[in-house]
Amino acid sequence: MRPDYQGGSIVNLMASVATGLGGRSDYALARDLPPDEIRAARNVVLLVLDGLGYHQLTRALGRGALCGNLRASLTSTFPSTTAAAITTFMTGLAPQAHGLTGWHMYFREIGAVLAVLPFRPRHGGPSLAAGGGITPGELLGHAPLGDALDAATFVVSPAAIVESDFNRAVSGRARRIGYRGVDEMFELVRGIVDAGAERKYVYAYYSEIDSAAHEHGIASAAVGAELARVDAALARFLAAIAGSGTLVIATADHGFVDTRPDTVVELDEHPELAATLALPLCGEPRVAYCYVRPGAGARFERYVESRLGHCATLAASARLLAAGWFGPGEPHPRLAERIGDYILVMKDRYAIRDVLPGERRHPQIGVHGGTSADEMMVPLVVAAP
Repeated sequence: MRPDYQGGSIVNLMASVATGLGGRSDYALARDLPPDEIRAARNVVLLVLDGLGYHQLTRALGRGALCGNLRASLTSTFPSTTAAAITTFMTGLAPQAHGLTGWHMYFREIGAVLAVLPFRPRHGGPSLAAGGGITPGELLGHAPLGDALDAATFVVSPAAIVESDFNRAVSGRARRIGYRGVDEMFELVRGIVDAGAERKYVYAYYSEIDSAAHEHGIASAAVGAELARVDAALARFLAAIAGSGTLVIATADHGFVDTRPDTVVELDEHPELAATLALPLCGEPRVAYCYVRPGAGARFERYVESRLGHCATLAASARLLAAGWFGPGEPHPRLAERIGDYILVMKDRYAIRDVLPGERRHPQIGVHGGTSADEMMVPLVVAAP
């Protein structure tokens, strides 16, 4: 399944949000949320529930605040992962333009593989801003969407990350507010929309569904309990802001699939494949960017096709880029450098991972980034209480 950038993706949702709040976008508008509906609201709240796939929501909750206001499904970006999708929410740009393509990325301009959201080298150590004076804003060059809107803007995020280097770079002039727990998040958002007569745009991000799914699996009781907690808190929030002229939009960055031990491919068990690589695998366990040593391309292809063909689709990175998987429009000038020579798109419930010396093995049951419907499809929930 590929992203529907023609009107049915989170890129198009943000095009409608930008247009409805006095900004602009070069992308098609969301089919299921026209800008006029946003323009008519006094306040707009965008609630991003990290990891909540459309199918997971409809399977787990047959009713409640989320399902009761479920308008449609959207597709995520490619890859269907937080680094790419959250940057879309915060900049209004598709990965094609913003150039962030996964949790681990190779930045040729500084000669390093980074864990993008904590903005630190993959091998460890402090963030680049703390250790080397390089900020995400300088390296990435993104213009925050909120800075171009005709509204006072707010970013409400978990206290542990609200002032992270990445969050500061993509939130721009927005007022950043940290919270602890879902009830405090909604309490803070309610206080924002109730304060004063000026128009407000609130981006609120919640991460606990994603965290539980990684550790326990998306089909686990832990995720079900977390989702029920969020749904109940949203119901109370909608009742509390009734009549305030606030439009609440809830969606997600991606969904999940669950792995099993036998569906995880460990690179250190494939030394012949590792020997063809010039860099560690980048991207995600479900979409891996492979940087191949000069002259080793044919050997790399033969190995993947003969030994991993049952669990991975091999694609030349340039082919997926040209086919528009990362989005429409002019590509980021460094995008080609950030997606390797080849991309391994994992099939079914398979994942691939490598572990660097000194890196702690941290098996994850729930994974994302791939092209299955469970990962790619996210809900569009719209409520005007």
